[in-house]
Amino acid sequence: MAQTTPVDTAASGKSLPARLIGVLMSPRSTYPDVVARPHWFGALAFVVCVSAGAVFTFMSTEVGQQAGLDMQVRQMESFGRTMTDAQYRRMEQFAGMSKYFGALGQIVTLPVMALIVAGVAFAVFNAALGGDATFKQVYAVVAHSGVVVAVQQLFVLPLDYARETLSSPTNLTVFLPFLDENSFPARLLGSIDLFVIWWAINVSIGFAVLYRKRTGPIATTLLVIYVTIGLVIAAVKTALAGAS
Repeated sequence: MAQTTPVDTAASGKSLPARLIGVLMSPRSTYPDVVARPHWFGALAFVVCVSAGAVFTFMSTEVGQQAGLDMQVRQMESFGRTMTDAQYRRMEQFAGMSKYFGALGQIVTLPVMALIVAGVAFAVFNAALGGDATFKQVYAVVAHSGVVVAVQQLFVLPLDYARETLSSPTNLTVFLPFLDENSFPARLLGSIDLFVIWWAINVSIGFAVLYRKRTGPIATTLLVIYVTIGLVIAAVKTALAGAS
């Protein structure tokens, strides 16, 4: 007897809004429908439009443009570099264009990142672990999980506007605000965001449904990779700042 797959057992097809809401509220019961009908374009278009629109709106304000300048200065300083007055004035001249660059960055980056994540997942689960999913199914899962990214933008940017800064209000430093922002622990916690953790768990549920595996090991692996990347970034920033 042929093995039962999520494609065989999925319920009647859900609309795109139902899928997007379901991925957030009840991913375990929604991803079977995504797997059975891997229509990725609508979900990806929604995520890109919401994210790009939110960034464009924020960066169209004086608060957003100033926050963008401040963030670039902090990023340079975190790597041990000091910005000259001439460099800062040059950046100010292009501040009005930041809304276009920011929106374009979302339009380009989000589909590419989804493609990379789907490609890696497809290689690991299909090539290394003998899975039988199609790349379209994997990409559909990743595209739908991106609704968490859209929610992040809608949640974070209004807070950034109120705080007049682009420093993330949802990274782990919010639990330890007394840390020196230039210390290694602060840099490490600052590189780990609660929304990314939510996304990692969400997409892990999608992969577990698609490949008929347990969610726990998949989510643990993704989170370990994420924290490891954060460790490397924090270590590099600390080393470069100490060498300056």
